Amino acid sequence: MERVVLFGPPGVGKGTQGGRLAAALGVPAISTGDLFRAHVRDKTELGNRLSALIASGDYVPDSVTNTMLAERLAEPDVARGFLLDGYPRTADQVAELDRLLALAGTSLDAVVLLAAPDEVLEERLLKRAADQGRSDDTPEVIRHRLALYHRETAPLVALYDAADLVLRVDGTGTPDEVHERLLAVIGLRERTPSS
Repeated sequence: MERVVLFGPPGVGKGTQGGRLAAALGVPAISTGDLFRAHVRDKTELGNRLSALIASGDYVPDSVTNTMLAERLAEPDVARGFLLDGYPRTADQVAELDRLLALAGTSLDAVVLLAAPDEVLEERLLKRAADQGRSDDTPEVIRHRLALYHRETAPLVALYDAADLVLRVDGTGTPDEVHERLLAVIGLRERTPSS
């Protein structure tokens, strides 16, 4: 597996698991959220436009996200593969990813869906807000982000189910427990040294 999308609601652990899974696969982890936050942190022109959207929990417009992702996928370290976290989030983004991969003469290998109940996700996000001081993790914004995910992004799983790409993983438990489940579903457990 070289081209993987890590799917799931906010707070399910995509950031934590994405980095670990990408390392196990030997490919870069690409998080659109990290790319957005870097622009905001660096106070770029794009970052100034994005800061209000991120603070409110709204999605960044597809045109901006698609352009940023296309630029990242054109970088040399992605030639052998990637793990995407936070993309695609809309049907238009699914179509754009398909187009970019077709231009490169390749396709996705898997869509890994991490799942957990909303109450677990809310608890995790509130803890993250306290631990990391994330201004985009207030109770109101968390509820908005979860509702947006269920309305806009969760239905995309059906598109990937139709292509027989979805691997489902229980995202509850400790990070190590979830990581072991991910390795098992991807088929990497035997190649990954135990810690």
